[in-house]
Amino acid sequence: MPDRPAILALETGDVFYGFAFGADITGTGEVVFNTSMTGYQEIATDASYRGQLVVMTYPLIDNYGINEDDVESRRPWISGMAVRELAATRNNWRMASDLSTYLCEHEIPGIEGIDTRALTRILRTRGPQRGVLIQAPANIGNDSDRFSWIKGRSTAAAEWAESQIQKAQNLPPYSKHDYVNDVTTQNPYVADESPWEPWPNAKVRDNKPRITLLDVGVKTNIVRSLTHRGCLVTVLPYGSSIADVESTNPDGVVVCNGPGDPEQAGEAVETVRGLIGRLPIMGICLGHQVLGLAIGATTSRLPFGHRGANQPVKELLSGRAYITSQNHGYQVDASSIPQESGFRVSHINLNDGSVEGLAHESLPVFSVQFHPEASPGPQDNQYLFERFLDLIEKGPTA
Repeated sequence: MPDRPAILALETGDVFYGFAFGADITGTGEVVFNTSMTGYQEIATDASYRGQLVVMTYPLIDNYGINEDDVESRRPWISGMAVRELAATRNNWRMASDLSTYLCEHEIPGIEGIDTRALTRILRTRGPQRGVLIQAPANIGNDSDRFSWIKGRSTAAAEWAESQIQKAQNLPPYSKHDYVNDVTTQNPYVADESPWEPWPNAKVRDNKPRITLLDVGVKTNIVRSLTHRGCLVTVLPYGSSIADVESTNPDGVVVCNGPGDPEQAGEAVETVRGLIGRLPIMGICLGHQVLGLAIGATTSRLPFGHRGANQPVKELLSGRAYITSQNHGYQVDASSIPQESGFRVSHINLNDGSVEGLAHESLPVFSVQFHPEASPGPQDNQYLFERFLDLIEKGPTA
């Protein structure tokens, strides 16, 4: 494919000149970075990235292509992807396609050839920024040689780029979008098989615990992590009531990951608030923040979020540290957790001290901000699913 000049323009006024891959459409949204070395396919299909343009900090992307197994949702949800270098050749026995073709099929743009290190420094210093990813019109970029375009010295290119900066500045803030309604399943469904291998060793529950999962943007590997252990999982759409949950006769409830400001997920907050004390509950990522809001705590934005597969987390009770996979831009505020709620901070992030988990003193209810199901990332934290199922077996006051 010949070079297709493109830019990524930020609301800060910074412009990155590169070359397009994927679909020839404009991508808009919040620009964030992910530090994972692998897993670009799982990242693209993680519904938590709805409304975001993802910058991959690892310099070489797409060297193993796209396969049919490593999808985390029914479609990719990112608004666009920015990479330093898109691999010219790929090698993987499972490969069915390449990243550019895959994004093109789903009408998602990408940009390569930009200085992702400089871009990440901006995002680390100033936080996530609204951005526009767009191909240059033929009369501006297509007659330029590659070197001249990357430098972006053309007067016409600079004037056009300025108009894209203004578009970025006029985009609605990320926190104002109701992304959960975009990504949730429209209809309930039941999952009772785990077709993906290989897996870490896990105890299979012969009694097939009935787990109801509130879908606010679920990743496939959360469902797999439960069905792999013998669970019968019923997935309910966002907006499901307490009565809807109880009608499935569950042994426990999982509130999954998802996109956006947790304060926009008010219906899930109300449902979880009513379920505390009735059923065992496990919250993951957005589900953790929903639980925090349900018990009367507050949430706030992190300076630039945690997105990667190498975040160190300490479990306070045991003193053990774990390397975790994470993708979130909000946190539960530790100082806001009501003492009378019976909840305590169970995990903290060793980089910045932010809350990474909550647990009740006596009820079988806990949550983690990180992703025990990983994908991408280490499988070290799969034990948390075992812990949840053990709590279910012990009974309502475990």
